[in-house]
This record gives sequence, structure tokens and C-alpha cells, in this order.
Amino acid sequence: MRKIQKHILLLIFILGISLQPVFAQLSGGGEGNPRLHTNQQALKKWQDMRFGMFVHWGPVTLRGTEIGWSRGAVVPKKDYDSLYKEFDPVLFDADKWVKTAKEAGMKYLIITAKHHDGFCLWDSQYTEYDIMNTPYKKDIVKALADACKKQGIIFGIYYSILDWHHSDYPAEYPNFEADFPLSDYGEGLAKYGKANQAGGYTSEAQHRSMGRYVRYMKNQLKELVENYDPQILWFDGYWEWPWTHKMGMDLYAYLRDLKSDLLINNRIDKRQNALENPDIAGKFAGDFKTPEQQVGNYDTQTPWESCITIAHQWAWKPNDHLKSNDDLVKLVLNTVGGDGNLLLNVGPMPDGRIEQRQIDRLKKLGQWIKQHKEAIYGTMGGPYVPTETLASTRRGNHIFIHLLKKPGSQWKLPLPNGVRIESAHFMSNGQRVPIQSKQGEVKFDLPDNLPGSSVSVIELIIDQNAEQLDTIRRFRY
Repeated sequence: MRKIQKHILLLIFILGISLQPVFAQLSGGGEGNPRLHTNQQALKKWQDMRFGMFVHWGPVTLRGTEIGWSRGAVVPKKDYDSLYKEFDPVLFDADKWVKTAKEAGMKYLIITAKHHDGFCLWDSQYTEYDIMNTPYKKDIVKALADACKKQGIIFGIYYSILDWHHSDYPAEYPNFEADFPLSDYGEGLAKYGKANQAGGYTSEAQHRSMGRYVRYMKNQLKELVENYDPQILWFDGYWEWPWTHKMGMDLYAYLRDLKSDLLINNRIDKRQNALENPDIAGKFAGDFKTPEQQVGNYDTQTPWESCITIAHQWAWKPNDHLKSNDDLVKLVLNTVGGDGNLLLNVGPMPDGRIEQRQIDRLKKLGQWIKQHKEAIYGTMGGPYVPTETLASTRRGNHIFIHLLKKPGSQWKLPLPNGVRIESAHFMSNGQRVPIQSKQGEVKFDLPDNLPGSSVSVIELIIDQNAEQLDTIRRFRY
């Protein structure tokens, strides 16, 4: 009996060691909640979707300036904070928005329910600075939640930790480092604090309370979770000096207690990039990391999602420059090829419509994705790390080589030892691709004109599970 007990204890010890890297990569509730881990089923479902729509929208579209950040810097605060009195998006149609996302090949949608400016796009019982006090007087978040549910799109909500409009949020930065050591607040205060100090707290700011504000946040977030049933909560504002690591972990635990399968991004905690370092990832709350305006690094261990604009500005701007059709296809493929998700942002106009030119771009992108959907949804990035010439994805015994540009008529790639290619063909037309393989290498004979108007995809079928192949980081063509 003692021997059996020893073997059981040894097995538990070994399993504990083997599970530690997993928990370190998928941090969940952070060091304050060591038993609260990311919901793996919800995470896998989200990763398989690969592509979602981000929507930045609010009264600021009446000025065509950036949401949140233009308050005070471009649009006077008094003017900015009064824009809601004119906001009447009579042409808003939630079903059309969701249909546009669906036709683009997007599987989920995130709406800025509350940005840094504090304005709320839903009917909140905790503030009058919301959509119900505009001329429009209709709940935008509810309309989108209902439309997503009807059309089979996963619904998510963006919520800013900071709130420059709320009377309890200490937006002013402390003036005296002796009273407020920078080490207490991290990089946010060090980077932004000294640049924004303006004589310390005003007499009004002295009466503000972060404790009361956190209660306000929790009340609103409970309202959002219970009334709109989001699958994803997307936070921002982690850099602000009043926000702490402890607050981030506490809020994560509070939200997961409301809904066990919620997915919450890493910006809920103090350090946005904590998940970049696997040695400290488990200390910070969050289920996935969030590189912004750039494709994340190749990473098959820690889930990530790049948020990138279809234009230049997050919120709508007249005649803003749009990314080309080819750029959008390559953006999707470089992201998925790195084993990440892409959250592509659109900015609707003041009347509630998404610009037709943005819709046209998205529809064309969706047509390309539909033709190659097997190489995108439900895949794993790699085994080849993305380059200027290619990105790759894999699923089961299939490897999909996405040619971002033609590498030459005779093209070589390394092949892991022991791997045999059973067939190779272009996905778009089924045309066979002649190959010559030998130990450690495969040579492709490509036609002068590659099929397809944008990126061409070669599908390789191999004799084993491609998802178990080691990553190939360095190779020559």
C-alpha cells in the first residue's frame, strides 16, 4: 500500500511540474488567484475563429477626430463632453453591421461600449452620460448583442478602465513624487505622469476616490455581463497611474465569478506586456495578449490577438486612408501564420453607417477568405515562421503555404526529417504543384503565373500530424 501511495504522490508531483508551463503561459487570474485559470474550452473556440471586427464609435464622430484622445488635445473638453447632446445616428442598423462582419469572414465583434471619454453606448443605470440621454435614445449595445446572436457572431465588449469624464476618477497626475513614488504605479506614471503634471491635484480632484470609481466599474460591468451576455471583455487603460496590479487581478476574479467562460484580455492588469515573458506571465491577470497596430510575434504558446485599423484612425475620419485589398489579405495571413487572431477595426460615421468603401474592402477580403477558409479557421500557425514571402498554417496532416509574393519558378523549403509529402496543389483551382523532395528539403516547380488575384495558397498533405512538427525559424528560398 505504501508503495502505491508513493507512486501516486510521485505521479502528482510529475504532473504538477508538467502543468506549470501551461499555467504560466495562460495566466488567468494572476498570482492573487493561483487556482483561477483561463477557460480552455472558451479559449480554443475563440482561437479557432481567428478573425473579428473591432468597432470604435461614439459622439466624437461628429468632429471626425480620434475617440478619447482628442478630448482636450484637439476638441475642447467642454465641447467634447457636450457632443452626446447632438449624437443621433438615425441610420444605425445593427443587423447590417453584423452582416458586414460576417461577409468579411469575421467570427466575432467587439464594440467600444465605453472608451476613455466615459460615454456609454448602452442604457446604464449608473450614469446619465449614456446613449439614452442623446437624441437617439436607443440602446446600441443591446441592438448589437441581439444582432450577433441572431447571425451566429460571438459578441464582445470593450470597456476602458480609465474614465476622464467620471467625477471620481483621479485623472490628474500627482505632482510630488515623494508622496506618490513612481515605483508604486509602474511604467504608466513614469512615462505619462511627468509630461502631464500641471501643479498637482486641483481642489476638486482631492475629493475623488478610486475606491468609489472601482465600485462604479464593477456595477457597470456586472450590468453589461448580465444584460448583454458578452463572451469577451476587452479592457484598455492599463497604463494609468491609479490602476494597480492588485486591482486588475481582483477585477478579473470578480468578472469570472459572474461568468465562468468569459475571455478577458491582458490589459485588465497593470502590465500590458506581462504575458510576453513566460517567466512572469502567471503573475498577471488576463487570457490573451494584445499587440496594437502591428502583427504580433510568432507564438504558439501564449494566445494573442493583434488589433489593427482598416484605416489610419480608430474612430471615423473623413477621407481617412484605407489599407489596400492585398494589404488586408496579407495582414490576416501574417497574423494567423504567427498563430494569432486579428481584430480589424472599423469606424462608423456619425449617422450610424459604416462607410461603403470600408464595406467594399471587407466584402472583397471575405470572398478571398471564403475560398481559402480551410487554411485559416481552426488552424495552428506555422510550422514556418512568417516572412515577407510566405506565411503558413497547419491542421491535422495539412500544411498551407500562403505565398505573399512569388519566390521564383523553382523554390526550395526545408522539410523536417522523416516527413513525406503525399500531395501538393493550389487551393484556389486544385492545380497540382510538381515537387521534388529529399531528406530535409522540398523543391517546388511553380508556374509563371500563380493562380488567384492576391495571395496563392499551396496545400501540402503529409504523412503525419503537422501540428506536432517543430517550428522552422530559419530557412532560405
